[in-house]
This record gives sequence, structure tokens and C-alpha cells, in this order.
Amino acid sequence: MERGPLTELLAERFETMPPRLQAAARFVLDHPKDVALLSMREQAQLAGVSHSTMMRLARWIGLDGYEDMRSLYAKALRDLDQIRERERFPAGSPGDEGYSEVGSVMDTLAAQVARLGDYGNAVQLFAAAETLAGARRLFSLGLRRELPVAQHFYAVLSTLTDRVRLLDAAGGMGIDSLRGAGKGDVMLVVGMEPYARATIEIAQHAARHGVAVVAITDSNVSPLARLAQHSIVVTLHSRSFFHSITPALAAAEALVALIAPRLDARAEEARKDEEEQLADLDVFWAPSR
Repeated sequence: MERGPLTELLAERFETMPPRLQAAARFVLDHPKDVALLSMREQAQLAGVSHSTMMRLARWIGLDGYEDMRSLYAKALRDLDQIRERERFPAGSPGDEGYSEVGSVMDTLAAQVARLGDYGNAVQLFAAAETLAGARRLFSLGLRRELPVAQHFYAVLSTLTDRVRLLDAAGGMGIDSLRGAGKGDVMLVVGMEPYARATIEIAQHAARHGVAVVAITDSNVSPLARLAQHSIVVTLHSRSFFHSITPALAAAEALVALIAPRLDARAEEARKDEEEQLADLDVFWAPSR
């Protein structure tokens, strides 16, 4: 996307803008695709301005907020993609119906993940990462369909620190790791409607003993959100009969990315150490030489 929907308006008003707004406007003019895809904070960092400057830019051109600008650019990008795909798959061509169905599913997932970059969600993610990174011990909990999210969070973070524990239901002993847990410890809990009873009860038990709870959940009034110190709210809707865990998985990965620089660990060195140790254990398949 070479031009954005507000290119002419921004160019027309550019000379009358204060210097900080000009820096923000220059980024929008030069990187229209990034405006559609990146969060406001990421754009502000790349533009070398504060996120409040990006919001002022939107108001300067008559929008209510920066999300309105992102929405315009996201729509323009989707429209452009549709035009390109129509050129690739003319109406009535083999596979056209299947492509449209796949595109619809992917668009829904992309929009759900992109919402995590909205200002309110970004603030919650940042605050949650600060709390998780400062934990004495860090527990990861998700049962039934949310288990893959908790496992992935644990698996990636455990390469950087030995303070993280996965609470699963294997052998009925998953909760045993909580012995002695209390003030200074933090639990990441993943739970969405219909909520697994064990997930709620374990989180309640932890909270009663002083463990701070960070929740990835589906509502600000969910049972987990009501007892959590920080809540990252994700959507469940999908284009099929099941609820999607893709937004929850994206939130967990965002937390790991934010936690990693705050740990007393060097991520690249830790990754290499893990690869060497797992190679010694012959964990992964390798072609015979």
C-alpha cells in the first residue's frame, strides 16, 4: 500500500502542524501499511514520538482518536488485498469459493489479534508483564482447551528462567507445585467461557494465599477477572462452531516478549544453551548423516 486514505489531507495540513505532529504525520505518510498493522505504541516508537502525539495527530485532522485512523488504514489495506485477490482469482474460477471462505476466517483472526494492540489492551499487557517479571515464582495455569496457551507460555519462558512452573492436571498432582506459594508469587491464569471449574478454584485458592493473579480471559466481569490484579480480555468468536484460542495465544506470546527484557537473563544466550542441552539429550529428530 503506497498511499493511505488520509495521504492528501495530511500532506495538505503538514506545514501548519507543530514539529512533533509533523514527525508523526511523516511516519503515517511514509508507512501507511504499518499504520494498519502495528499498534499505536509501536508506531509512536518508530516515529520517535510519544503515543499521545499520535492521538493528537488524529484529533488534528478531525478524528475522535487514533484508533479511527488505524481503522481507516486497516479497511484500505483489506480492500486492496481483496482487489489483488480478485485479480488472482477471477469470479467463477476454480477455488474461488474456497479462497473466500479461508480469507474470511483469516480476516477474523487477524482482527482479533490486532485488537490486543489497542491502547487499553496494550496498557494491560504492559502492566501485567511488569507484575509477572517481578515474581518470586511464576505459575502458569490453563486447563482443558486453554491448556495449550498455558503450556506455550511456560515452555518459552522456561528457557529464560527456572522460576516458572506449569500447573497441569497430569496424574492429579498439578496443584502440588503451589505448596508454599504466597506473597511475591504470581500466577498467569487462562480461562474463557465455559470456565473450567478447576481453573477457577485453583486461582481462587492462590489468591487467598496472597498470590497475585494475571488473567487472560474473555470478559472484564469473568470469574477470573474479578480476582485478577491484571486482566487481558480477548475475544472467542470464530467463523466456525468452536471458540478460538488464537487471540489468547497471541496475548501469551506478547506477555513473554514483554517479560523477557525484564528478567536477569540474556534471551539469545539462553536459547543457545537450551538448544545445546536438548541436542545432547537427542530430543529432536535430525536427518542421519
